[in-house]
Amino acid sequence: MNTSLSIVIPVYKEATRLPVSLESIWAFVQHLAGLTAEVIFVDDGSPDDSMAVIAAFAEKNQIRSFRQISYTPNRGKGYAVKTGILAATGDLVLMSDTDLSTPLDDFSKLKTAIDAGADIACGSRAVAGAHIGVKPPLRRRLSSRVFNLLVRMAGVRGIRDTQCGFKLFRTSAAKHVFASLRTERFAFDVEIIAKARKLGYTLVEVPVNWNYNDNSTVRLLSSGSRMLFDIILIAFHRLLKRNT
Repeated sequence: MNTSLSIVIPVYKEATRLPVSLESIWAFVQHLAGLTAEVIFVDDGSPDDSMAVIAAFAEKNQIRSFRQISYTPNRGKGYAVKTGILAATGDLVLMSDTDLSTPLDDFSKLKTAIDAGADIACGSRAVAGAHIGVKPPLRRRLSSRVFNLLVRMAGVRGIRDTQCGFKLFRTSAAKHVFASLRTERFAFDVEIIAKARKLGYTLVEVPVNWNYNDNSTVRLLSSGSRMLFDIILIAFHRLLKRNT
């Protein structure tokens, strides 16, 4: 029996980058062996023509497996991924960034971990075997180290790279974990890892390939301060539940 895959891709102001990414996504879907796939693009209140670009590409190539979900106003990446995962129909669900900073071909590495018994396979840039091609600037590397320290201080340990945007879930586990997600913006990965552990799901960290893209919508100051606030909230809720 074939396994089905849902690929959830959050989209925000990606109209200029999408044409190249869509070619790669469509090529990947067409060459999946033993899998049927749907791709769910979740438009997080984009002010540009991102969804029109996707619709035009799907129409040109007569693609029926591309789904689009749109809403306004902008809510954040966590909310967009949650929306896509709750709409997924596949047996497995892959979360990927629009820029494909981790190539979709690395899906096979994550699926090997799922086939071996994991419920969630987290792509990682920080474990042995990972390869970073284009490295981020020093300021981002330093901010990432500070963020990871804060994550450990918040009590979320054991995953060295929580923020890699390439994760594969058994869909039943994903829906269970994301259903009660509070964090709507970039720190949502930390909350889902904490929730998954508390719910008894098995997580593994899998080395992947990754390239920095300087067109990221993550802004060091504004996004960083919000992520810090969200980490504090996650730690507070964990402590509150522990003491009740």
